[in-house]
Amino acid sequence: MNRALFAPTRRNFLLTASGGALALRLPANAGTGKPLRGIFPIAQTPFTESDKLDIDVLVEQLRFIHRGGVHGFVWPQLASEWSMLSEDERMSGAEALGRASKKLRPALVLGVQGPNAEAAVRYAKLAKKVGADAIISLPPAGDKDVKEVVAYYKEVGAATDLPLFAQAVGKMSVDTMVEMYKEIPTFRYVKDEAGQPLFRIGPLMEKTSGQLKVFTGGHGKTLIDEMKRGFSGTMPAASFADLYASAWDAWEQGKHKEAMEMFGRVSMLITEVSVYGIESLKYILQLRGVFKTYHTREKRNNAQSDPSIGLGNRLDERGKQVLRDMMDYVKPWLKA
Repeated sequence: MNRALFAPTRRNFLLTASGGALALRLPANAGTGKPLRGIFPIAQTPFTESDKLDIDVLVEQLRFIHRGGVHGFVWPQLASEWSMLSEDERMSGAEALGRASKKLRPALVLGVQGPNAEAAVRYAKLAKKVGADAIISLPPAGDKDVKEVVAYYKEVGAATDLPLFAQAVGKMSVDTMVEMYKEIPTFRYVKDEAGQPLFRIGPLMEKTSGQLKVFTGGHGKTLIDEMKRGFSGTMPAASFADLYASAWDAWEQGKHKEAMEMFGRVSMLITEVSVYGIESLKYILQLRGVFKTYHTREKRNNAQSDPSIGLGNRLDERGKQVLRDMMDYVKPWLKA
């Protein structure tokens, strides 16, 4: 497998005036043309019982998302156990997903964060090479000041011309993201999990003239409220993303009552998987015929874990039975 790094492609940016100075700025739909809007689940990472990355099942998960009419696919991020993947596993997975995604509907967003900016740049260049539609990155680990965070994202954003999602966590303020927007031409999207996104979207959109598009995470627990407020999408788990997509599509079509009814079914599942965490998300994918096992590499009290997903409690037999009952209940509305 060729691991050679490649030079950044020539970028064709639009020139617009920003803050009295000319700045290179990407159009909101830059990339391969697939819309970056809607339900963009964070994929779970499939492992074999012997703890090997299962590339074939990872690609099948993308096809599963496609069959479910879901809008995007994101890997690897916190709920993907990204910090427990080797560089070779991440590269192999990205290459396989890139090949498969070309003929499928979902936009492919590849996670590029790493132990430092140099590693993140390597992953960003790989994402461009394999044909991803966008990239996403967590901020650098540790308690960094604003200048260090902005500098990190400037390096990552300059690595390719792909639209950049910043995953806002911890102390990333609205003003920090606005500063990033002004200084990083490719920074067009944010997955906002810092503070309360419902109350940050207004200032973010106002201060960027609506050009910075806002997604949420945290299982999309407030999806109806988010759609009312003009969010561009959400990034829940992949296990029942088709139900989220049905709610989103119904809302977009003006069928608001139908959207709320569908999200009521989603909410039931959100409550249950919040107890058991990543194991339960993989177990549902196993029930749905996508995963062969729900084996995880997660570590208890791992600081890299997504607090909105949670490591959860060990999934016991009673928990599995409840999940089976719930999946039987929603079966008439499943698309994949």
